[in-house]
Amino acid sequence: MARTRHYKKLEKNAIFSIARFLGKIFQYIGRFFTSIFKIFDRKLTIMIVPHSQSKPLNFQTNIFALIFGFILIAGIAASFFYFNKQMVGAGGEIARLQDENRKTLASLDELRDQNNALLQTAKRFQSSLSQSLSLLGISQSATTSKASLQNSDLSSLFNTNNLASGTAREAADIQQLTSYLEGAIQPIEQIGKMLESQSTLFSDIPSIWPLKNGIGHISMEFGQNEHPITGQWYIHKGLDFSTWRKGDPIVATANGQVVTVGYDNGYGNYVIIKHKHGIYTRYAHMDTFRVKKGQFVSQGETIGTIGNTGITTGPHLHYEVHIGSDVVDPAKYINVKQ
Repeated sequence: MARTRHYKKLEKNAIFSIARFLGKIFQYIGRFFTSIFKIFDRKLTIMIVPHSQSKPLNFQTNIFALIFGFILIAGIAASFFYFNKQMVGAGGEIARLQDENRKTLASLDELRDQNNALLQTAKRFQSSLSQSLSLLGISQSATTSKASLQNSDLSSLFNTNNLASGTAREAADIQQLTSYLEGAIQPIEQIGKMLESQSTLFSDIPSIWPLKNGIGHISMEFGQNEHPITGQWYIHKGLDFSTWRKGDPIVATANGQVVTVGYDNGYGNYVIIKHKHGIYTRYAHMDTFRVKKGQFVSQGETIGTIGNTGITTGPHLHYEVHIGSDVVDPAKYINVKQ
């Protein structure tokens, strides 16, 4: 029991000591702030003495107010410099944006000029395409899709009453032009297919120059001519091609099959090729052969060389075209350039 009272007494003494210690600390802190406050609360008199004989001006204040005023003035000055710097930067950014805007407007003007040039070209294209389709018997309206037909007439591209102004107008022009060109794809594809079929047809008829690379010239035409040896008038049944030398290559003027490779006293060495549509071609006075009987040849393929065999006055190629049993003028089938 006595021990318990002893412990409680010690506990009370410890609490009292701690409370007294904390009280002294708070007392010192209070004294510190009081002294600081007294320092900042000291009165100051500011006197402004003019150079004239006017009465001096006196202002009473304390250190706290003076420091606060100095901080306020410094903050205002710093804010002024900061916002002034921001204004200078904003002015530079505005100038840069204005310059970019001028460049953009210049590019837009150039784009509009190019767009107008494109529309003029499209107008000429429409006219040429319509004429070509008319000559070929192709109906443009029948080959375009329903969506393309709605905007396929390029005349609407130049109807400014139905279009918006500015950039919207250029966009509408390009959209309608794109629609028209999409509609023109199918007619152009048909033209390509037609030309391809015609190219196949031309390769089956004797339609090219019989000397390789178009060399030589025509030394005697088809029809009535004076015989170079007898001097008598006679019907020349072909065209004579000359290069003034022998050995130059002779080519097949159309696709076909070689039916004759032989020699004749008049024609000398000669080759006959059978083509489609009942057409035959003869190549005479040859020096050498490059084909044999039964061989299939393509248009432009070398079949031999120019010679001086048979009845001739010099090296040349005698070229004939037969349709069935009729002999025709080869010049009607080839682009003759003398």
